[in-house]
Amino acid sequence: MPHDPTLERLANATLLVPFESLQAPRWILDGLADGISGVCLFHNNLESPEQVTALNASLCEATDTPLISLDEEGGDVTRIGQARGSDYPGNAALGAVDDPDLTRATLRALGHQLSGLGFNLDLAPSVDVNVADDNPVIGTRSFGADAELVARHAAASVRGLQEAGVAACAKHFPGHGATSQDSHHTLPRVEADADLLHRRELLPFRAAIDAGVRSILTAHIELPGLGGGDGPATLNQALLNELLRGELGFDGVVVSDAMDMRGVSGEIGIPEASVLAVAAGCDLLCLGRFVYADQVAQVRTALVEAVREGRLAGERLEEAADRNARLRQWIRDSAEGRADAEDNERVGLTGARRAVRVDGDLPPLENPYVVEVDAPAGVAVGDVPWGLGPWFSDTVRVSPETDDPTAVLTAASGRDLVVVVRDAHRYPTAQAFVNALISAYPKAVVVEMGLPIWRPDCGAYVSTYGAAHVNGLSAAELLGSTGALEAAR
Repeated sequence: MPHDPTLERLANATLLVPFESLQAPRWILDGLADGISGVCLFHNNLESPEQVTALNASLCEATDTPLISLDEEGGDVTRIGQARGSDYPGNAALGAVDDPDLTRATLRALGHQLSGLGFNLDLAPSVDVNVADDNPVIGTRSFGADAELVARHAAASVRGLQEAGVAACAKHFPGHGATSQDSHHTLPRVEADADLLHRRELLPFRAAIDAGVRSILTAHIELPGLGGGDGPATLNQALLNELLRGELGFDGVVVSDAMDMRGVSGEIGIPEASVLAVAAGCDLLCLGRFVYADQVAQVRTALVEAVREGRLAGERLEEAADRNARLRQWIRDSAEGRADAEDNERVGLTGARRAVRVDGDLPPLENPYVVEVDAPAGVAVGDVPWGLGPWFSDTVRVSPETDDPTAVLTAASGRDLVVVVRDAHRYPTAQAFVNALISAYPKAVVVEMGLPIWRPDCGAYVSTYGAAHVNGLSAAELLGSTGALEAAR
């Protein structure tokens, strides 16, 4: 088959690719020079602010203003805060406060930090309306279960990030909040009629569009109530064109969720799913975390061959390339007109403090024994520290499946007991473990660092609405940790 550099460059323009190292490998630098639109960085690319800044500078030397993106939502989903947790409280905490000015300031501060590191596209905010208590993939990533509240904060987040010169990306269109399955592993299905979906799922996306969001990220979920038949929204032309482009009037970049997720490519493979996504209306393919040089080449080849076979219109590639080029131009223009970063490094802790809620009487704690009941982190969250351990010297992490509550009670004998959980409503074994502790310590303090849905009969119940570093610090302050009080000064 003859080599067609023009067509291959158009195919490259649809790609947002990962890579495997702390420095950009040659295939990335060459790919950017050959028209790849940008990269998506993950934990394996990030070591220190100095290293990240140098890495991103090297990417910009390969081409003019590549898209340099990451999933930095603040709160539980953080890349730059992986080492100790985020300095920003996250969406559930901001929604609990319900002060759009605070949300805007928080995301503006985050945006300035990202821009200072060399990032220009943030795959955030999540504007899903989390109405499923057992949702395994959204949860605290959502501002809440009320569509109007989520819409207010969606708009505030978009404005905050973009005021800092970082393009926002509202996700996960048309809304992942009513699912009880994780699209990383399967294809979730939302059974709701069109009227409800318009009033609930779509309202925050309308607000984000009205706020000028530059990009929107698709969900690998089925919503038959919105039309277009079965299959993931990412591959659904009716949803991406008639609904998002037509009815909602969005003219920015449509970004796919990661194409290595089973919800979109599990049955057909990443190259074919990528062809179908671009044909359906995706402009920028976020390939995932581990799709490296050879697989990137396979995706590019699949797009080129689909055009030659007539399965993908060449005009669709040109349209996608043009939209992505306009996004890069917006980034250049924003950099020229962006104001200096404000002195707002404490805004994250301020929001976390305002979000904390206490039910019951919180006693003065003397010599507390802190028990953290472990819970699995979702794929989107990854391995990020959480809990109260940094501020309490006597902290133990237990597994509710394998550890014995009796041993914990023996160790805690004669001391004040603090029990820390994360989304305990989703884990019956965690509930049973906590109940066993409370049966012996009815005045125990329970700190919920996920969504405060399951509430045991305890002395005091503290809700942080997230497990970021600042969420833990704000709870530790309330509990009287000397270290936390000193750290917060």
